[in-house]
Amino acid sequence: MKPTDEMIVERAVIENAGEILDLQKLAYLSEAEIIDDFTIPPLHQTLDEIRSEFDCQIFLKIELENKIAGSVRCYLEKETCHIGKLIVHPDCQNSGIGTNLLNAAENQFPDAERYELFTGQKSKKNLHLYGKNGYRVFKTKTVSEKLTSVFLEKINKVV
Repeated sequence: MKPTDEMIVERAVIENAGEILDLQKLAYLSEAEIIDDFTIPPLHQTLDEIRSEFDCQIFLKIELENKIAGSVRCYLEKETCHIGKLIVHPDCQNSGIGTNLLNAAENQFPDAERYELFTGQKSKKNLHLYGKNGYRVFKTKTVSEKLTSVFLEKINKVV
């Protein structure tokens, strides 16, 4: 898969669930390696679990060469757009896919007061991506001895 100048973000459908789950497990391997913990939930999510998320979340995707190269999920709760599981195929990272998906997730809820997401404290690439897109840390939460989640938010200036 090679990123092109024309990346089209589309809404994923439930039939994409298996391919997105496979990509999720591949993408989260690097996160597990960073913290030396292969028990993190994204590596163990089931197909039924991800399919059930289609009922309450919007799934977006970018395809390259007819394969999903990246995906993200989002939903609105009160006035906050929650963005999660922003994943990009390891061969396609640092090509703009993550930024395009992040922007597209925000655009699903243009009237949200704020956008919120989280990542691991050792996920330097993720923290850099979110920081350069206007996200700021507002809290941390210890998940385990090896993992602390960093929660970031972006206030929607349009509202």
